[in-house]
Amino acid sequence: MQRLNRRQFLPMLAGPLVLSGCSIPGFSNITSGSDVSAIDIWYWNRSIEDSLFSAFEQQNPDVTANNSKIGGDYASRLNTTLAGRAFVPDVAAMNSDIARYFPAADQFVDLYELGAADYESTYLDWKWRLGVTSEGRMIGFPMDTGPTGLYYRADLFEQAGLPSEPVQVSAALATWDDYFAAGTQLQQELPAVSFLDNIPNLYQQALFQSIEFYVNADDVYVGDGDQVRRAWDVAHRARELDLSANVNAFTPDWSAAMNNGNVASFVGAVWLKQVLQESGDATAGLWRVAQVPGGPGNHGGSFISVTSYAENQELAFRLVSFLQSPENQVAMYRSLALFPSAIEALADPAMEEPEDFFGGQATGVEFAMAAENLAPFYSSPAYPVANTIVNQHVTDIAVGGASPDGMWEDAQDQIRRELEHKHPWVRWEE
Repeated sequence: MQRLNRRQFLPMLAGPLVLSGCSIPGFSNITSGSDVSAIDIWYWNRSIEDSLFSAFEQQNPDVTANNSKIGGDYASRLNTTLAGRAFVPDVAAMNSDIARYFPAADQFVDLYELGAADYESTYLDWKWRLGVTSEGRMIGFPMDTGPTGLYYRADLFEQAGLPSEPVQVSAALATWDDYFAAGTQLQQELPAVSFLDNIPNLYQQALFQSIEFYVNADDVYVGDGDQVRRAWDVAHRARELDLSANVNAFTPDWSAAMNNGNVASFVGAVWLKQVLQESGDATAGLWRVAQVPGGPGNHGGSFISVTSYAENQELAFRLVSFLQSPENQVAMYRSLALFPSAIEALADPAMEEPEDFFGGQATGVEFAMAAENLAPFYSSPAYPVANTIVNQHVTDIAVGGASPDGMWEDAQDQIRRELEHKHPWVRWEE
């Protein structure tokens, strides 16, 4: 039987997405772009500063920006709209899982054809590349990023005899072995405190330090190789040392553990600052941020596209480039805590502003350093399938108490079965 390559298979995969009809409640039957001086844009709450739309209209008096803030499951709403090929906005924001749209890349304008190359040097190289398909079609323009950092309690580190200043912590905990040694020491000195929040998160953050996630840019499966195995081993070493509090982010237990001083550190993206602060003010001033052991990573961040349904694509791209200019990214960092992807914005004085919750530390400096030092990486459309399987196995061992014996091999077998069914364009090198 002849195997399909990805160029043959992805249009077939996109078929159900782009051919099935639909009707979207709450929208008129007038298709997007009927007024070429108006731009319809979809985004979700706190992804773009609302005031920027009126600012764009002031600079372009003959243009109307019809900004629609879509609630609920944004991705599902956008996918459904694309499937019907009607009511599609001219411009649409997309989350970090932009690769999910690569199979339907023909529904988006290749931004290189609109002059995007002129802006490429303005943005972080790794972020820019994530919006480009392996065939070289750019469908996503850079919005915000999610560089990761090591969040830690300076007071607990000091009590345990560990370095407590960010520059010292970054140097002393440069590797995962260093991190685990520090965790062992801290828990010996402070038995009531767990060193980190949970094992599945640790696996994910270690994985984000890789340059290939399960499937590489040549569509070859690499999830059984050194990079994924390294993240697996990091997670299970922490489990063996019993360093985890087993509390998951976005739960009341996690918030309570952070606010009550039961967890000394965790690795997370820049946007977790807000989540941490909302957990309570009992530990305000005690937290700091250092570089992640083992190197920088990225978790999250968004993109913005021009759809192929836009009648005035040049005007739509003008709005895109305006919204994500370095100056406006700085403004959105200040107003919405969206971390920039524009290199100039990362050097803005806003990054150096002290933060009371972090004891006066300017955490923007640490996250900017991580963002600037991150190497380009590739995330395949097959990533969600493989990552869900491995995460479940990590969780089963760390939380469910399953024996680790044979779990790596079982995860690999399950990934192969699922990918051969859902993404048969993935190639396997025996």
